[in-house]
Amino acid sequence: MKKGESSLTSLVSAFSRAYHSQFDTPIIFNDFIAKDLISQKEFNDIKENMIQGIQFFNKEIAEKYKGNTEEILKWITQIQLSPTPLARAAYCEKVLLHEVMLGLKQYVILGAGLDTFCFRHPELKNRLEIFEIDHPATQEFKKTRLDKANLEIPSNLHFAPMDFTKEFSYQNLIDEGFDNKKTFFSLLGVSYYLTKEENSSLIDHLFAEVPQGSSIVFDYADEKLFNEKGISNRVENMVKMASASGEPMKSCFSYDEMENMLEKSGLLIYEHLSPAKINELYFDDRKDYLTAFETIHYIHAVKK
Repeated sequence: MKKGESSLTSLVSAFSRAYHSQFDTPIIFNDFIAKDLISQKEFNDIKENMIQGIQFFNKEIAEKYKGNTEEILKWITQIQLSPTPLARAAYCEKVLLHEVMLGLKQYVILGAGLDTFCFRHPELKNRLEIFEIDHPATQEFKKTRLDKANLEIPSNLHFAPMDFTKEFSYQNLIDEGFDNKKTFFSLLGVSYYLTKEENSSLIDHLFAEVPQGSSIVFDYADEKLFNEKGISNRVENMVKMASASGEPMKSCFSYDEMENMLEKSGLLIYEHLSPAKINELYFDDRKDYLTAFETIHYIHAVKK
């Protein structure tokens, strides 16, 4: 990872959440704080880059909406950029808040980027310890952004710097107050960039040190990832963009493969959402371009 790369990824993700909370109706996932973590210049720069890339995404749309930059931006954001980050965040937080109701005390966010969960849920300050794991450079970048936005880091938010995709270490978490109690993990937008072996090893490490009932929500790509084109070639575009950015997508799983991998780490699939189910839950009856991404599934798995 080059300096600044991780902050760019987190900025683009924050951009899609900020755009959605301000311009889309109805709202699937309301990250009303995301806009405070991006400067107006960054927002405009990302917007311009998206608009200028319309020829890559879809030549027909480029022609159809020529000169109408807002409609072009809406099309790119809703077709390509936002569907997966919005729906998976909505699903993950629904599961998490249910777990908190059942007495959960620890939440670990892997690849947290510019996540805003603890700032949107100040009522959990004395009920839930939140541990954000990410690259040290990304965490420093985030702290700077929080400072600029006058957002004070609450006492229940802990930063554990590590490149967990290379090697996961519990020591960094323990140093921040992590305890051997029931834990909920989120791993969003990561599994595709790891090999099958790396995914399996990471899940193994995560669940080796936590008690029964601990669980994880993550998204993964099914076995059609590298063949499916998707609406307006968006799946193919996603794979191409990842490759061009130097972070190629490396793995996809059939449901049976996923089930076997989790079984080896002592986990059971509690809930599985297919693209059709995600569409039904989060994108039904919309009048805009937002629809669930083909080939992307969500899983909630629990340690037996």
